[in-house]
Amino acid sequence: MRREAFESSELIKTEADLESFRLKYLGRKSALNQLLRSLKDLPEAERKQAAPAAQKLKKELEETVSFKKKEFLTEINESAVDITRPGLKPRPGHLHPLTQVEDEIKKIFSSLNFGIVEGSEIETERYNFDALNMPANHPAREMQDTFWLKERSKSGDERLLRTQTSAVQVRYMESHEPPFQIIAPGKVFRYEATDASHETNFYQVEGLMVGRNVNLANLKFIVSEFFKKLFGPDTEFRFRPSYFPFTEPSLEVDIRLKTDKKGNANLKTLAQSRRSEWLEVMGAGMVHPRVFEAAHYNPRDWQGFAFGVSLDRLTMIKYGIPDIRLFHSGDLRFINQF
Repeated sequence: MRREAFESSELIKTEADLESFRLKYLGRKSALNQLLRSLKDLPEAERKQAAPAAQKLKKELEETVSFKKKEFLTEINESAVDITRPGLKPRPGHLHPLTQVEDEIKKIFSSLNFGIVEGSEIETERYNFDALNMPANHPAREMQDTFWLKERSKSGDERLLRTQTSAVQVRYMESHEPPFQIIAPGKVFRYEATDASHETNFYQVEGLMVGRNVNLANLKFIVSEFFKKLFGPDTEFRFRPSYFPFTEPSLEVDIRLKTDKKGNANLKTLAQSRRSEWLEVMGAGMVHPRVFEAAHYNPRDWQGFAFGVSLDRLTMIKYGIPDIRLFHSGDLRFINQF
C-alpha cells in the first residue's frame, strides 16, 4: 500500500489529481482507513506490529498532501504577481482641515502668550448657563437649543452637552488666580436643523484675558493680531455694538479680506463671491461683573475681556468651503484636498 501510494503521488499534476489522491488513500472509504478500523479484530501480536506501521503511513500521506497543496499555492501566487513590477506608493494619512486650522490657531495664540485649556463636553447647567449670567428665566437661553441629559450630576444639577466652551473659562477662573490669558477650543452641541451654515455639533475657540487694567483696546489688539496672522496682514476689521449676557459692553467683529485692483484676494482658495464681503466672525466684549462674582473674583479689582469664534466658520472662509456639512460627510474627495 505504501509503495503504491508514493508511486501515485509522483503522478499528481493538478489540484484535481491531488483531491483524487487524498480521497483514495485518506478518504473515509480508503483501504488505509479500512485497515485502521480492522485493527481491533487482529490478534494482539499482529495488532502491535500493524498499528504503528499503519499510523506512520497515514502521517506520511497527510504530509504529502499538505506539501503538494503548498506547491500549488506557490505556483498560483507566482503566476498572479509580477515581482518585477514597481510597487504602489502608499498614500500617507493627513490631518482633517478642522484640525489643521485648530493647530494653526493654537500656535497663533501661543505666540501671543495665551495658554490652552480644555474641558469636558458634558457640563452642568450652572457652568453652561447660570455662572454666565443666564439664570433659568433668561431669554438668552432660548437662543441656544440644548441637548439635555436625563441623569443629573452627583450634586443634583441638570446636565447637558455644552453649547459653548465658556464653561471651561468659568471652571478655570474658579481654580486660578489672575492675571492670565487663555483660549478654550473644543466641540459644542446645539439642537437645531442642519443646513449649509448650521450643524448640531461644531467647534468653537473662546478666549479670556483677566488682569488689573485690561480694556477694550487690549481686546481690539489681540483680535486684530489674530486675524492678521490667520488671514493675512491686509485683513480689514469692523467692530459693531451687540449684546451677550456674559459681556458688557459687547461687540461683534467683522472682517473683510483685502482684494487687489483685479478683485483677486490674497487667499487664492477663498470663494470669489466672498472676497469683498464683510463677514461676521466673532462675538466679544468685556466680562460682565456677575460672571466674575460667580467665579469669586471682585469685579472692582479685576477686569477682563472674552471672545468666541466658530472654528468651522473660519475654516470655511479660509478655504472657500460652501457647506459646513462637508466637514463630517466622510467624503474622501473633499478630505483629500487638504
